[in-house]
Parts: sequence; C-alpha cells; structure tokens
Amino acid sequence: MLQSATPRLILASASSARRAVLSAAGLAFDVQAAAIDEAAIKQSGQAEGAAPADVAILLAELKAERIARRNPEALVIGCDQLLVCDGIWFDKPTDPADAARHLKHLRGRTHELITAIVCLRHGQRIWHHVARPRLTMRNVSDSVLETYLAAEADHITACVGAYRLEGLGIHLFERIEGEHAAILGIPLLALLGFLRQHQVLAT
Repeated sequence: MLQSATPRLILASASSARRAVLSAAGLAFDVQAAAIDEAAIKQSGQAEGAAPADVAILLAELKAERIARRNPEALVIGCDQLLVCDGIWFDKPTDPADAARHLKHLRGRTHELITAIVCLRHGQRIWHHVARPRLTMRNVSDSVLETYLAAEADHITACVGAYRLEGLGIHLFERIEGEHAAILGIPLLALLGFLRQHQVLAT
C-alpha cells in the first residue's frame, strides 16, 4: 500500500479545494473543520507588525490544535492562506460587492498567496511549511469583472481574492508562479515529502 494504516490523517479545514487536492493525490483522510476567530487574530497580527507568514502559520496551527486535542494519536493537518498585495492583507470577501472591490484592487498587479501548513501529533507541532505563489492579474475591464462575478456568484465569497483558478478565475490572470495545489490552499509536494520522511507514505 502507498499509505500506512497509522497514523490516521485528519484535515482540519472546511475547504472543498483542499479536500479535492488531497483526494486527487490518493490520500486517505478524515475532515474535521476547526472554527477559530481568524479575523481577530489577523487584526492583532497586523497591529503588532507581524509578518504575514508568521500569522498564517499561527492560524494553521490553531486550527490543527483544536482538532488534535480530540484526536491525539492522529496526524492533524492545519492550513491557512493570506493574500497580500502592495502590503495590504485581504480576507475572503463578505459579499459580491466586496469581491468586486478586491478584484479591482488586484487587477494589473502582482500579489502573493502566503500558504501555510502545519502538522501536529500528540499535541506537538512536528512540521510546518510556507509556500508563496505569486499571481499577476490581467488589467481586465469592468465589464469582464462584472461577467465573471455574475458567473461565479456562488463561489467568490469562499475564496480569498474572490477567484477560483480551478474555475473561471483562470481567465483573470496573465502570469502564475508557484505550485497549483499551494494556490488552492495546500502545498501538496512539501506535504507529500514530509509524509514520506515519517513513513506515512511509502518511499
């Protein structure tokens, strides 16, 4: 078998994109979403002048810790992603109007997706990694944005940046640098390497 029976893997995330990435890689895992006050932690981090990567790691670890308390024998995977453009941190848009504001700021610019992953077992962080994909959005017209927002209305508030590269959002970009899975929210190649090192996956 490619994956050992133990430890059990748990993804501490409600993200359908992250679940899809792990499933496509053939991993067996459970999903237990962890609710934390992300907005308050981000605001505190910004007020203290913390680096976006440090805040993303903290958020990922807090999510994993919430689930690891109930599952100490499992290997719990926590993830978080921050979008940073021109020094501004972006959260998931609250509604279509907020999504439109996000996209209008991002168009014609390059932004980073600070994508953190943390693994916990027995209550301890045993590994973490940060990926930094860079994406350059085309300077698309207002009419293109309006058409896009209407077509993706059911999905845009679930995505930081208000776009889905696995959907119509790919049409908004002219250049993408970085692993596709990391852009979707989970640095898969780094995670697979970690799992092989710890004999969770066959080498």
